Parts: sequence; C-alpha cells; structure tokens
Amino acid sequence: MIKYKNKYITSSAKLSDISKEWFLIDADGVVLGRMASKIAKIIRGKHKANYTPHMDCGDNVVVINAEKIKLTGNKLDQKEYVRHTGYPGGRKVALAKDLIQKYPVRLVEKAVKGMLPKNKLGRLISKNLYAYSGENHNQVAQKPKLINLDDIK
Repeated sequence: MIKYKNKYITSSAKLSDISKEWFLIDADGVVLGRMASKIAKIIRGKHKANYTPHMDCGDNVVVINAEKIKLTGNKLDQKEYVRHTGYPGGRKVALAKDLIQKYPVRLVEKAVKGMLPKNKLGRLISKNLYAYSGENHNQVAQKPKLINLDDIK
C-alpha cells in the first residue's frame, strides 16, 4: 500500500514488475489435494507481495514423480473423473486408480486446474504447471529450485 494525499492506495503490479521463478516439487508420498492447493497458490502468485488478482504474476511449477502421489481414505477406489465426448450417451467415467496407472500426470493437472479461476486467466495460468511421471523433466535448462511443500503457508 502506498500513501497518497493522506490516503492509502493499493498498488497494482505491471508487466515490468513481474518476475517469474521456476520451482520443482517432488510428489513422492504427498497427498494430492494438499499438494494441489499449494501449487495453485504458487501458480496464481498469492505468495508474492505484489500479487494482483487480474494478472499472471505467479511462478512456474514442475512436478516430478506424479505416479507416486497418495490419495487419502477410499478415494483411490471411489473417486470418479467424468468427461463427455459430446455425442448422445457419450459420458465416460474413469476411477482414480485407473487414471493413476495410465495417466498419473492428469490427476495432478486436474486437481490444480480445479483450484484455479474458471475464466481466461485460469486457462492462461494453468499452462505454468509442468507435471511428469518419473524423475526426469524437460525444464532442466530453467534450473528450478527444489522446494518443500511444508514451507509454503
């Protein structure tokens, strides 16, 4: 907040003020929902002092070991992911245990995308997430910093 004529006004971040960083998160043994909420916070930029709700001021996140995430309770057997093909009777249902075997990256992407705004900004911000199953990732050149999710509040 900036003091202007004995009033406090909120400053809004400009494109020149935004600096993006790269973070690396190891999803080995981490609960999916708790991890997704913290990733969404980083991608959105809410952990920064110059957070502006209508701009992409967040950071980029690389998630590795997506196949080793945990789901609490009976979610592995009971959680359903529903999609529709667009044709009559085209409702497709996949259980979480099937998705974690075939496409573990999609679980992470769907969980994080569900915690972002449902508008143009949310679709833009969701491209700042890079999830991989396994230890290897394609963002080595960006030198992402390994962070511990417990440090993020």
